[in-house]
Amino acid sequence: MRGAITTYGLLLIAILAETFATSSLNASKQFTRLIPTLCAIGGYVVSFYVFSHVLKSMPVGVAYAIWCALGILLISAVGVVYFRQHLDLPAYIGLGLIIAGVVVINLFSDSVKH
Repeated sequence: MRGAITTYGLLLIAILAETFATSSLNASKQFTRLIPTLCAIGGYVVSFYVFSHVLKSMPVGVAYAIWCALGILLISAVGVVYFRQHLDLPAYIGLGLIIAGVVVINLFSDSVKH
């Protein structure tokens, strides 16, 4: 059980670093602002490094599905809150379907070792 907690904890760190990096990438204004550019590069480096450790104990397809789903949800929330972007009903429905897909994988797939 401790291994699964560590793996999911590392995956969460990778997701948060990637979300930070993507937010910084948007703030970099096509790499014209130095600090957000450096934050984006650093965030992606941390994210991929930590994600590589997740792959030691979790199948890549499952890990990437979780990473993508949570990353999409988090960056969508950052877009709405921080960048004042608007999501319409179909976008929210799509985000709900992404969540449903990850739940199905984690609860019902034999690919995920708990």
